[in-house]
Amino acid sequence: MSMQPKTVDEYLDGVDAERRAELERIRVLVKRLVPSAEETMSYGMPTLKHGGLALVYFTASKKHRSLFPSSWAIDELRDGLEGHTTTQHAIQFTLENPLADDLLEDMVRVHPRENDAGRE
Repeated sequence: MSMQPKTVDEYLDGVDAERRAELERIRVLVKRLVPSAEETMSYGMPTLKHGGLALVYFTASKKHRSLFPSSWAIDELRDGLEGHTTTQHAIQFTLENPLADDLLEDMVRVHPRENDAGRE
């Protein structure tokens, strides 16, 4: 991708089919859990927002994919992330070791719950 994509679709158009399928899986799952989620690009990454705040970001690189949920979700669900490289804000996963749907769902649910409770 030589130019910065302006939409999530433009970003995904620049990702090879195998990696794109995994990012689309995340996109669909998040939209199913949070139908009001707004798609946008932020920091050069596909972003889904809830209540005007970033819910998750996701990206693809040659060696792995990354999901950026809230740091609250990573802290709360750290036990389920064994086998994945994590930072304070990101989870790296591969096609061989993807994030399980139930773990991804739990990650996505943390942020709206915490935002709705007034956490910033």
